[in-house]
Amino acid sequence: MDPASDPGLIEIQEEIRADFGWGLDADLASAKNLRDACDEKSRMLDSWTERGRQETFFRLQERLITGPVTVLGAAAEPDDVRTAIQDGHQLIAADGAVGVLTEVEFSEIAWNSLVCIVSDADGGQGTIQAVMRCVPIILHAHGDNREDWLSLVEIAESQPHPSDLILTHQTSSTIDGMHNPGGFTDGDRAACFLTSLGVVPGLIMMYGTRTDIVGRWSGSTDEPRKMEKLRWMDRSLRIQGIWDD
Repeated sequence: MDPASDPGLIEIQEEIRADFGWGLDADLASAKNLRDACDEKSRMLDSWTERGRQETFFRLQERLITGPVTVLGAAAEPDDVRTAIQDGHQLIAADGAVGVLTEVEFSEIAWNSLVCIVSDADGGQGTIQAVMRCVPIILHAHGDNREDWLSLVEIAESQPHPSDLILTHQTSSTIDGMHNPGGFTDGDRAACFLTSLGVVPGLIMMYGTRTDIVGRWSGSTDEPRKMEKLRWMDRSLRIQGIWDD
């Protein structure tokens, strides 16, 4: 799987690493470790093989490319879910934001509208519930989340029907069996994933994606640093044409 077609979405990842003082080597190591861990477990899970992950990619592309799609971000509320479903949108959740589905009165309809979650594995109980429901995971590796993705992979593996996987990373390298759609936070990476599938930006709605507050589904976080991350998220969404002035 090749990196995103828009080089700006990859270049910005280099700028983010420089801004936060993070090293590329850690991102590469985590990504390759995730790929290798899934390859190892794929001996008993056909859908986790490299071929199986590619098939998941194309299956989701076929389902999502026609749009419209709502990305549920960390500040998502039940009204956002109601509006999206009433408007005929399919749903993608940015990691722990999937927890908002449990607060909607028609929760099962909402879950059935959920196509996948985009996660770096720190979304807490909402993400775990999605895994237990066998929702496909666009699982991301970065330099300091190895323990998180390992735990989530083990939870998924233990289910009667483990979630289908697509693996993502945030480097300019080509890593066999992985994909870099661009993006930095789970929210803008979800949007990048959609545009990498060929979904027209005008068909993507970002509900609960805020740059002025830290959403309640963000989990435990350093708020000042999170606000800085959200500014980078804003830039990523503007590069794609999903947000404009």
